[in-house]
Amino acid sequence: MSHRTVIEAYYSDIDNLVDLLGKLVNSYRLLIGGADELNKIAFASKSDIKDALDRADDLGDIIDDVIKNIDVICGNYINYLKIKTEVMKTEINAQSVISEINEELKRKE
Repeated sequence: MSHRTVIEAYYSDIDNLVDLLGKLVNSYRLLIGGADELNKIAFASKSDIKDALDRADDLGDIIDDVIKNIDVICGNYINYLKIKTEVMKTEINAQSVISEINEELKRKE
């Protein structure tokens, strides 16, 4: 597997984690909303409300873990991009970029 393929798979994993985070946050909002609705019902028992809040709290802990992992993973990906940028700086000289831009401008005239 080439390095590029590994990095693309890594980015895909980041994208999947961010997607998962969005779904978990939406579920968390629904759990909190449900607990609030339960609290407004006169016949709801305190234990039912407490259970609903405990479920939301448990999901909140999972969300916190996902956020921590995304933070670490994104840090690694950003480091990769910084290294790639440094390599590109050494491999590409400014004059060749200027020549490419000038040629592109001439074609568009």
